[in-house]
Amino acid sequence: MHLDRMVAILEMVALTGRPISVPEVHKATGLPKPTCYRLVQTLQDQRLLDPSGEDGKVVIGDRLVRIALLGKADSDVRKATAPLLKTAAIRFNETVFLSRFRNDQVEIIHVETPDDPTRAYIYPGLGVRPMHACSCSKAIAAFADPEFQNSIITRSLKQYTEFTKTSEKELRQEFALIAQKGFADCDQEIDLGIASVAAPVSIGNVGATFSVGAVGPIRRFQKPDRATIGKRLIVLSEKVSGAIQLCNVAEV
Repeated sequence: MHLDRMVAILEMVALTGRPISVPEVHKATGLPKPTCYRLVQTLQDQRLLDPSGEDGKVVIGDRLVRIALLGKADSDVRKATAPLLKTAAIRFNETVFLSRFRNDQVEIIHVETPDDPTRAYIYPGLGVRPMHACSCSKAIAAFADPEFQNSIITRSLKQYTEFTKTSEKELRQEFALIAQKGFADCDQEIDLGIASVAAPVSIGNVGATFSVGAVGPIRRFQKPDRATIGKRLIVLSEKVSGAIQLCNVAEV
């Protein structure tokens, strides 16, 4: 069956873990040469394989990665990323959290706290966060396509505190700034006295489907503090992306 052969090709490309040429696919699978070339082309047409940028070579496609991510349970993501988040919480000495984008909304799915028993920290809770007022949501929205950003900006937006940005001009400016510096912050926009910072977690070329952030009292999260933490979160986001992709490719 063609389906069996296409699955065999996808498994082989995934296990190789690098860009691979069609002749290599042909040799590894033992498929007839015309059949192999035709199936690889079909998989590319469906974006299950993508050109790697190297002449004639392919890698697992964005569409397949997206399908695998959509099917991945929160428990799998938490298991893959929890050690990284816990290490960061201890090093930052602040609460660190992971958020996920799906169904046009962002929700916090995992939280790690510092181990210091003398430290007072903020626990943000789990669940959906407003797209316009939380760092974890804005970090993702700022890197989304313009159409999705427009859907956020043009809806009726809740004013949680006096610091919540609700105007189209403010939000467009903020999204542009986030895209420039690589992280988002929330300065008492949901609760007075509480601030947070978050960086997008991009999975390959699929885009920012997760974000990783830190939250704490405003006295420890002033603007200079948030800038420092934001840069550290950018580094952490790359590690988190790698952990998610590793377990994702293993399942593919």
